[in-house]
Amino acid sequence: MNKIVIAAVLSMFAANIAIAAGGSCDDQAAEKKLAGAAKNSFLKKCNKDAALTACGTQATEKKLAGAAKNSFLKKCEKDSAAK
Repeated sequence: MNKIVIAAVLSMFAANIAIAAGGSCDDQAAEKKLAGAAKNSFLKKCNKDAALTACGTQATEKKLAGAAKNSFLKKCEKDSAAK
């Protein structure tokens, strides 16, 4: 049980470090000097990928698997897109 909790905490830190290292999606777009439609497309994909990572981490924390995990991920993605 303790190993699972430690693994979940470490995965959260790893996700936070990856996001911090990459910067926000807006920062990445500015760094790549994107503008117009290219910037909008990049931001849409970047934000979706960030939401997927966050949803995956939440599913792992909740110890979901199979159909329950798929259902949770689908709802989480939909909720993230609505924001």
